[in-house]
Parts: sequence; structure tokens; C-alpha cells
Amino acid sequence: MKKFLNKILALLLAGSLTAALCACGGTADTQAHKQLFAMDTIMTLTAYGKNGDAGIDAAETTINDLAAVLDPQTKGSAVNAMDSAEGRPVTVPESVTEMLAAAKTVYRRTGGALDLSVYPLSVLWGFINLDSGGKGYVPTQAEIDTALRKLCFDKIAVAGDQVTIPAGDEISFGAVAKGYTSDQTVAAMKKAGVESAIVSLGGNVQTLGLKPDGSNWNVAVEDPNDPGAYLGVLSVGQTAVITSGSYQRYFEQDGKVYHHILDPHTGYPADSGLKSVTIVCTSGVTADCLSTALFVLGKDAALNYWRTYGGFEMILVTTDDQVVCTGGLKNSFTLSDDSYTVTFVN
Repeated sequence: MKKFLNKILALLLAGSLTAALCACGGTADTQAHKQLFAMDTIMTLTAYGKNGDAGIDAAETTINDLAAVLDPQTKGSAVNAMDSAEGRPVTVPESVTEMLAAAKTVYRRTGGALDLSVYPLSVLWGFINLDSGGKGYVPTQAEIDTALRKLCFDKIAVAGDQVTIPAGDEISFGAVAKGYTSDQTVAAMKKAGVESAIVSLGGNVQTLGLKPDGSNWNVAVEDPNDPGAYLGVLSVGQTAVITSGSYQRYFEQDGKVYHHILDPHTGYPADSGLKSVTIVCTSGVTADCLSTALFVLGKDAALNYWRTYGGFEMILVTTDDQVVCTGGLKNSFTLSDDSYTVTFVN
């Protein structure tokens, strides 16, 4: 099985990023590249062409600006202000209302499978600080019931640029923030004159245009059984490729694994028969919303959603190691790991 040296390379095949640097500048092969840490994850930005450096600078500014807005634990951020307002309306940037609109659409269509107000539950389970040395915690049923009573996504009011969250309740944009950020990052690069770029925001991959030679990008889909390796490769043009999986953040206690994707209906990690969901969609924020919601729903309901609403393709990896792809990926997804079997459905 092919492996990469780290998770970033596992998400971006080397062939996508090895265009030659040109010292003279000004050619399609000129590459500007940067890694940074934001939103609790390593992010990789690569832009090609004469405007690559300007594109990288614009992308980094965009990421840092959004990170400052969206961190619920940072005093002064828009999200922290909403969560602390005790039921009073708060004036927020357009980014917040746009993410709320995208999330509310998926919330409504999935019967609440995506709920940004599960934040107190995530804090209760210890998932919020798990990547920074925190410890997971298995709550009692009474604690979960108390946290479930704080679910409020259907009660959040949006009026223009003002958002009102019920007093005592909290939300987080963790399920949508990086997808929205990848949209805005690519848009900033394009505005700076970049025509070919690829970004990885902690596993959320989004592309701008095609590769400098005019061919498709090759984006790897991580193997949930062996993170750092990949189970297959997608050949894509300009799009987002976003994965949610039980292997990405979890802890073990008494021999049982607890992952971070919580089912808003139960308060427990979703037990949906899936290990990962990868969404291929032109909109990063939509892909991010769907990858979480459809993981919670499970295979059959996820396929029903796709058939009903369309506008995206997906790869589902089940707990019995079946790979189920929607039909639009038949000519673009190649299975690399023969320990899996793949089925394309219509």
C-alpha cells in the first residue's frame, strides 16, 4: 500500500504539487508554496503562475481573518460574542450569516443531522481540546441529557447582519468553517490573479482551475483504516474534496473508541455504519456541511439525500470496508487498496 510521509501529503498526491520552480518567474510553472497553522490544523497553500506569491499572501490574510472571527474560545471573536450575548442580537460579519445559511439548509434537509449547537456536547466529551493535549471523557447519560436540552439551532434568529442565540446556548462553526474558508481562500487567490492553485486546510482540499499543464488534479482519499495511506485517487478539475471520518479525532476508554462526530439526536458519537464520507462539490462550505451530516445519517439515507437533492458526488466507506461511490465518480475515482471493494451506484 502506498504511503505518504504525513497526512498533508496523504491528501495531496505528489504529482499534483511537483511543478518545477522557475527562477526567472512569469511562467505557468512558477510555484508559490506555504504552510501555516490556523484553526487548530496545518494548512498547505500552493499557487502557480506569475501571481502566485500575491495569491498566497491574499490566501493567508483571508485564513487569519476568518480564524479570528470563528474561534468560539477567543474573547472578542464574533462567535464568542454571539455565545456570550445572553439572548441579545449581535452584529456579525457576512461570513457568519453565510455559514449559518448553508448549515441551516442542510440541517433542514437532513432532519437535524448537522447541528452547529452540539458545541456544548463536544466540550462535554472533551473533543474540543483533544488535539492540543486534552483528554476525552465519557459523560453520564444525565450529563448528555442536560447538554441535549441546549440544542438550539432551529431557534437561532438571523435578521440582516444580526444573529440572536437563545440565552445560555452556544454554537460553533467547526463543522463548516474550513469548508467556507477554503472557498474564500480560493476566491482570494483568484482575485489576486491566480488561475491554478490547490489548498489543503487540514484535509479539506480545494482546487482553483486545472494544473499548470492543463490536466486534472489528483487528490487522494485517506484510508480510514490506515491514516497516512490512501484507499483511492480522485481525478478532478476545479472543486472541493472534503472528508469527515471517525478516524480523524477520537479517544479510547475501557477498550472502546469514541469519535468526534456526534449524533445530535442521541448526544453520542454517530453509530451509522460508516467510517468516512468524502464529498466532491464545487462549494467547499456545502461539502463540509454534507460530509458531517451524511456521516451521521449513514449509507442508505446519504444515498437518498444525494438522489433527492444532487449537486455533489460522494464516496462512502462503511464499517465492513465497502467503498460506495455515486455514479458521477465512475470515471474519476480509482481504487488503490485491494483490501476494499468498490461499488458505483445511481
